[in-house]
Amino acid sequence: MPRSDLYPDIAPYESGYLPLDHGHTMYWEQVGTPTGMPVLFLHGGPGAGAGAVHRRFFDPARFRVVIFDQRGAGRSRPLGSLVANDTPHLIADIERLREHVGVERWLVFGGSWGSTLGLAYGQAHPERVRGFVLRGIFLGRDEEVAWFLYGLRRFFPDAWATFAGQVPEEERGDLLEAYWKRLTHPDPKVHLPAARAWSVYEGSCSTLLPSPETVASFAEDRTALGLARIEAHYFRHRLFLPEGGLLAGMGRIASIPAEIVQGRYDMICPPQSAAELAAAWPAARLTMVPDAGHSALEPGIRAALLAAVERFWRG
Repeated sequence: MPRSDLYPDIAPYESGYLPLDHGHTMYWEQVGTPTGMPVLFLHGGPGAGAGAVHRRFFDPARFRVVIFDQRGAGRSRPLGSLVANDTPHLIADIERLREHVGVERWLVFGGSWGSTLGLAYGQAHPERVRGFVLRGIFLGRDEEVAWFLYGLRRFFPDAWATFAGQVPEEERGDLLEAYWKRLTHPDPKVHLPAARAWSVYEGSCSTLLPSPETVASFAEDRTALGLARIEAHYFRHRLFLPEGGLLAGMGRIASIPAEIVQGRYDMICPPQSAAELAAAWPAARLTMVPDAGHSALEPGIRAALLAAVERFWRG
């Protein structure tokens, strides 16, 4: 019978801090077994950071999972730093980490922004990827960013009203710039309320059914500040993606096997992007979960991800 429950809690068998450039230091950890199939876990956001629950998507007896917090996010330092924080730097960080832990090739697992970064990394270094498990596809296009900032009000008018209401009415025609000014303000009395409002908005729209626990986790100061500030920074720069976007580079990874898991009612990253990615990827299998939104922890998404990882193990 297919597994639907996450694996039990597990502590890292190795962890540390890796110095990067421009004053950044990356937190990283390894869980599972050192002799297992290597997996790279990429968290969402950008800026959200990884958590203990993310270790639990993988059988610790069969996988060697490398998890890290991207620049400015989670336990990496300094929190919320935007200096030299862009997609090319993150790709270089992944390669530095791969060499540091001694992995030749790995399975790339990521959701939401993690799917974006996973695709960008794979296209830059296809020889280092044995496969992909990607969830809640976000291709970083202008229309996807506009949907997040404005389109969501069609389905979550209450959450959007609170989000937009954080700034004066005359600034709501450009919510990204309005939030950017506040998120980068040096005074915590200005940037923290803005960060919480942005992050809670995202958390409120992430699940098919209301989840107070999800919203509460998004409201925590460290999560909110890293997520909101870095997300706004990336949105303002079109996610620092190559000209032509990620679909234009699919030829580089067309033959690498992939599992794409998408919630039918994902409001953060609507299913159109997943369908377009699958259509451009001959080696990909798309699983559309009929009763799920965006969160990886929703029952249907969780079960589909566990099944996808299992299929890679079986080969």
